[in-house]
Amino acid sequence: MARGWESKSVEEQQSQAGTASSDRHNAKPAPEQAASRNREALNLACSRIRQQLEACSSERYAAQLRRALADLEGQLQSE
Repeated sequence: MARGWESKSVEEQQSQAGTASSDRHNAKPAPEQAASRNREALNLACSRIRQQLEACSSERYAAQLRRALADLEGQLQSE
């Protein structure tokens, strides 16, 4: 009984390893991956600031958040 489970587990691991190696061959080059990660980080930061703006009650803090959002959007456009 245990051998049946073990062999299924081994087969599953081998198929996952095959899939992972084929994914590595189709992966983007390192500079493109870094740019993509950076763009995603900037988008996440923008969405966080937008959420903070919606919940903000202080006008001074809202102005600071708007400046930060404008800066992040500028970085996104320059990429």
